[in-house]
Amino acid sequence: MTMDRSIGGSVTAPRIRIIEIDAFERDIRLRLPFRFGAATLEKAPQAFLRVRVEDGEGRTALGAAAEMMVPKWFDKNPALTPAQNVDQLRTSIRTAAAASLEPSAPTTLFGAARLNEMETVRRLPGNPLAAGFGPSLIARAALDAYCRLSGISFFEAVRRNLVGIGGPMLPGDIDADAASAMLASLRPAGAISARHTIGLVDPISEGDIVHPVGDGLPESLEAVITRYGNRWFKIKLSGAIDADVDRLTRIAAVLDRLPDYRVTVDGNEQFGAAEQLAALLAEIEATPRLARLRAAIAFVEQPFSRAITMETPLGDLAAQLPFLIDESDDGDGVFAGARRLGYTGVSSKTCKGIYRSLMKAIRIRTATVPGLFLSGEDLTCQAGLAVQQDLALVSLLGLSHVERNGHHYVAGMQGAPQAEKARFAAAHPDLYEQGAEGPLLSIRDGRIAIGSLGAVGYASGALPVFEAMTLLS
Repeated sequence: MTMDRSIGGSVTAPRIRIIEIDAFERDIRLRLPFRFGAATLEKAPQAFLRVRVEDGEGRTALGAAAEMMVPKWFDKNPALTPAQNVDQLRTSIRTAAAASLEPSAPTTLFGAARLNEMETVRRLPGNPLAAGFGPSLIARAALDAYCRLSGISFFEAVRRNLVGIGGPMLPGDIDADAASAMLASLRPAGAISARHTIGLVDPISEGDIVHPVGDGLPESLEAVITRYGNRWFKIKLSGAIDADVDRLTRIAAVLDRLPDYRVTVDGNEQFGAAEQLAALLAEIEATPRLARLRAAIAFVEQPFSRAITMETPLGDLAAQLPFLIDESDDGDGVFAGARRLGYTGVSSKTCKGIYRSLMKAIRIRTATVPGLFLSGEDLTCQAGLAVQQDLALVSLLGLSHVERNGHHYVAGMQGAPQAEKARFAAAHPDLYEQGAEGPLLSIRDGRIAIGSLGAVGYASGALPVFEAMTLLS
């Protein structure tokens, strides 16, 4: 196998070529409406990619990846309809696929992913977050294919730096040898805590349910805690101070029954200025019934719109709580700029690219600045490839908890044929439990068992039934 010796020290990495890409989609309808920021999600297609790679000896293998095409997150421009938002993501996939298949010399998985992202963003200027969606899927599917070709797990491929993080595509602020050493030190856990998302229209108590779904799965926060035993939660904020305080008080009345809990709060770009957020925090401090919840806040996520975030210093707010950027994190240098504004955290999301997450972790682990952190956030990752690949990534990065909401808003592997459901259930008996219509993500005592994600490939011992899907439109 051809190897690349340019990534630092004695580390070698294989060079591969992507020779085939097929894109599919599957419609997903949510069992409960999911309101975040100004958007309410009720349905969205899930994209699936199938990629074939070839190594230096001419051997080939297939790999796959999946991700929901969620409107009103990548681009919150009110002039665009949800359908137009989804078409942006389809365009990213098509553009990235075309760029990946153009004649080029074999390169490392990391090199191929970086080149593809840069070229796709160049061809689709204006919104690098949306443009990067297609490259992120191709990178994951290519890594899955390489791991299957080599008979190794995702964990082994990353820890041995067979992905090739180094060379000319590595940003200048990261040392290649330090990167390889940091990757070698990573150890995936056997389980991870699920941080439950509390959407803006989610029922808090059983009495809040007006039109019950009646599918046997939890609908209210009370029922979620009873069934799954969560101790970590993510609370969506609206930016309307009185409404947020009222809702936080009702949430606290439920969470305060627990012996201990932690929360993160997500502004989803809904605060127009630092003063508005400061006013909300002051109201929280002044409300006795929110004392425990306030003490339980681990960090505040993306309070301001991406249009003003990088021009809005946190000032005194940064002394009150840690802050994390998410939607604003659309390029290599963003976190460094955000740190100068008072942010200390940045998100890991597979839709932004697995190598972006790995580079963030390398920067944080090798930084001399204390207090920097990485957090795992969700884009309604669905049961199957999407949630498995994201869980494997955050576990390897050493995160102890991750936002998980796909299992709450969608019941199991919706839209998949029974054969596909059976494959995934059999390959990952620790990760899934059997529901009325197939496998459901298993969360017990607030934790997800993920030992089976060490299977050959990128965190999946099974592949979807692509023949049962629709070609990407």
